[in-house]
Amino acid sequence: MTTRRKFIQLGALASLASFTKAWGKPTSKVSKPVVISTWNFGVGANAEAWKILSNNGRALDAVEAGARVPEGDPKESSVGLGGLPDRDGRVTLDSCIMDEFANCGAVACLEHIVHPVSVARKVMEKTPHVFLVGEGALKFALDQGFKKEKLLTKESEKAWKEWLKTSQYKPIANIENHDTIGIVALDAKQNLSGACTTSGMAYKMRGRVGDSPIIGAALYVDNEIGAATSTGVGEEVIRIVGSHLVVELMRQGNSPQQACELAVARIVKNQPQKSKEIQVGFLALNKNGEYGAFALQKGFTYAVYSNEVANKIFEAKSYY
Repeated sequence: MTTRRKFIQLGALASLASFTKAWGKPTSKVSKPVVISTWNFGVGANAEAWKILSNNGRALDAVEAGARVPEGDPKESSVGLGGLPDRDGRVTLDSCIMDEFANCGAVACLEHIVHPVSVARKVMEKTPHVFLVGEGALKFALDQGFKKEKLLTKESEKAWKEWLKTSQYKPIANIENHDTIGIVALDAKQNLSGACTTSGMAYKMRGRVGDSPIIGAALYVDNEIGAATSTGVGEEVIRIVGSHLVVELMRQGNSPQQACELAVARIVKNQPQKSKEIQVGFLALNKNGEYGAFALQKGFTYAVYSNEVANKIFEAKSYY
């Protein structure tokens, strides 16, 4: 019997579906373990995560280890050590992590610490809180033994000074100066975890925080259903609580691919004009090892590592 609530849910899904097209295969599937992550730098992240997953390690340990790779790479301008600064020349980092038990931790506007994902894990494990920001997050990190370091590299400082000549703030789609590493994994015990980390949009206003450290926006894990992460212009992901939406759409019976498509369609519906000029991408993985990805614009890439897929890069289908 179809209840009124069920009827409304089905109607809402049908409405969203009207914004989508036939973009291709409904899903891709591999056997566990599997790790997937956003953008080309996901290859290095996946390789580190796979060392743990292939030895029957925990997904949580794998995603943390994977996220630390681009965080520690001074050549990556959108994550960690190599991150471009805000408009005042200060590098501030955001990150979150979530495990199979719905435990989670996050930090935002964190300065001087190369690996915010590891600080986020300490918040999860060592405090009664989920989220620490700014000076409080830095004090906590130092108390936990993290080393205070200068994050503004010579290359990033040079780019910032060049930007100051015009001070024009306009993120460019698929240029990885405003993107994140989002990484989710399913381990051999069929448990899920995820992490997300970024230096945020280059030349942002002081104190700006996007979706990356927000549980439910850039990252969400439900060990009964699946996990999702996002990348791109965080403000638009926050508006729809994107990663949580993707997981809930999977709960309602959609494949990871379909769920990502429906979430992107929600952004288009809410912001029809703006959505043509920005990039947002979603990446999802369910308990069966099925994964999917979808973006507003062409050019969103993601990496997959499993027993069947040896750390390959794929380009996601897109709305436009």
